[in-house]
Amino acid sequence: MDLNTIEAVVEAPTRAEQSAWQAGDAWLAGGTWLFSEPQPELRRLIDVRGFGWAPFKADADGLEIAATCTLARLVEIPTPAEWTATPLLDQCRQALLSSFKVWNEATVGGNLCLALPAGPMISLMASLDGLCTIWTREGGDRQVAAADFVTGPQRNVLGPGELLRSITLPASALRCHTAFRRISPTPQGRSAALVIGRRSPEDGALVLTVTASTVRPVRLAFPGVPGPGELHAALDQAIPPELYHRDVHGAPAWRRHMTLRFAEEIRSELSSLGEGRGR
Repeated sequence: MDLNTIEAVVEAPTRAEQSAWQAGDAWLAGGTWLFSEPQPELRRLIDVRGFGWAPFKADADGLEIAATCTLARLVEIPTPAEWTATPLLDQCRQALLSSFKVWNEATVGGNLCLALPAGPMISLMASLDGLCTIWTREGGDRQVAAADFVTGPQRNVLGPGELLRSITLPASALRCHTAFRRISPTPQGRSAALVIGRRSPEDGALVLTVTASTVRPVRLAFPGVPGPGELHAALDQAIPPELYHRDVHGAPAWRRHMTLRFAEEIRSELSSLGEGRGR
């Protein structure tokens, strides 16, 4: 899509561009959504790739992923063997049903900021206790839990001119065993329900994260593996009917049914792990 209203592109931005932010500005990362449809209100693009951020940084504390890291680069990150949650990186990448060309341009941060209920990077970061670092217009930064970053369909916590800098995943979450379930009404369609469970090898605690079927991420934490009835009740309490998403990809009642079904499958799968032990 030719954005014929654009008058300027900032290719080597500095933090000063934030303080000078004005109506008609937009951050540009991979551009896979930005250039997919008309944007008549835009006048200037600020290319965040010009900041030159390293795509990732891994150490003993966890994994920091730059907002500009592409989906293709995400699954190439070398990780230690004890990070048993690593398969989620590719499982969530695959949930964005696109060609390799899109994966090589689309960014982790862009998928988060677009805030579509089916955004798989939202699922990934929320399920692994991601912490988002946000650059503010005043030159500082603030941090928001990834589970709280998206507030509704195409709505997030960013204010005008604010920029998502990175997402940090703690090593404690990356060491967990995980289970992944996803469904779409068509073989190559958008996710209609995506549920991720993770269980700590240290204390057996279980965390369940629901996305795609809901308008924003929903995270439930249990000290151990709950029984089927307890899990069902907790999900119904955490997700009232109005929180289930409605669009052409699925009705709320069906999304709720699949969410409950996937949650029980994950509960059963992860309950096979002994308390305080690995597989």
